[in-house]
Amino acid sequence: MARTLRGARIGVVVLVLLTLAGAYHFGIFARVAEPKALAETLVEMGAWGYLAFILAYTVLQPFGVPGTIFVVAAPLIWPWQTAFALSMIGTMCASVVGFSFARFVAKDWISARIPARLRKYDESLARNAFQTVVVLRLIFWMPQVLHSFFGVSKVGFWTHFWGSLVGYVPPLLLVSYLGGEMFDASGRLQTDAWPILAGLLIASLLIAALARTYERRRLSGGPRSSRPARGR
Repeated sequence: MARTLRGARIGVVVLVLLTLAGAYHFGIFARVAEPKALAETLVEMGAWGYLAFILAYTVLQPFGVPGTIFVVAAPLIWPWQTAFALSMIGTMCASVVGFSFARFVAKDWISARIPARLRKYDESLARNAFQTVVVLRLIFWMPQVLHSFFGVSKVGFWTHFWGSLVGYVPPLLLVSYLGGEMFDASGRLQTDAWPILAGLLIASLLIAALARTYERRRLSGGPRSSRPARGR
């Protein structure tokens, strides 16, 4: 059984490496290097662009390609409702792939490389996993290292899934709806976008602070309320 599991893990790693090598060979990395190039490619594909967007996002983002390239490109091509839906699907699929790869394929190797700035959230995940996942996704979005951190942590798959979904909604909705005002045709950030991003950052930090305050009050009040009253 152990040998079979080891063989399966090696097979997955080989498949990932072959996929990335194929993407490099066929110039896919060059096309997704910036939002403008990605947008032009997807427009040329017509209706197949929807599927290509999700597949490329799912396969490439967990292994190095920044997810913001896809999120920024989407509103340059489609109406904001379509851009938001595709960005959510692609982001969730990429998160699941990154989480699953870290948990089931390369847990020991990845666990040794998780930065200390994320390790400090281990205790929060143990106390309140869902809330912590929401806050971290809301603040940091979708970096590969965060997928890996959740994968090697003790947080459950579905807790990670639903917590990530909730945490992704505000930033992805904002970028999809205001993408035309935040980015130019080349996908570069416009000057007028800085107040919007600052507002999103402030809102995210405020939500995180409120969540921590609520958690501290709940934990500090819990032990006292659980003590039985002494008789006189």
